[in-house]
Amino acid sequence: MPTVSRTFSVDAAPAVVVPYLADFGNAEQWDPGTEKCTRNDSGPVTVGSTWHNSSKIAGVSTELTYTLEEQTDHRVVLVGRNDTATSTEILEITPDGAGSSITYTNEIEFHGAAKLAAPLAKVLFEKVGNDTEKQMTEVLNALAP
Repeated sequence: MPTVSRTFSVDAAPAVVVPYLADFGNAEQWDPGTEKCTRNDSGPVTVGSTWHNSSKIAGVSTELTYTLEEQTDHRVVLVGRNDTATSTEILEITPDGAGSSITYTNEIEFHGAAKLAAPLAKVLFEKVGNDTEKQMTEVLNALAP
């Protein structure tokens, strides 16, 4: 199972970062692979909210349904599923001065024949992790007062 993790600091405080990241519709702004991310339900974003995510990584398009599985004052867990993979995105947010320290971990579990791609995917997802850290940092810094 390929796993990518990055820890970095941003200027926005946890009170801003947590609800922003919990709303996975914002992935269009911070996730370089996301092309479109549309909420499936309505009302306040809460545990159980879902999104339809269309992504393209290294020229390969995929669609997953993401569910907000956990949200606390310091942690957001989103899980995307389709027939070939489960992507678990864990975001741990702690105060860091006036801003936040974020540990972003993405675990990808392939299903069926797609499991054969896991070793190659690890290399690809390391680059995606670098791109995500850069883009997420820029977007979250722009949210700081």
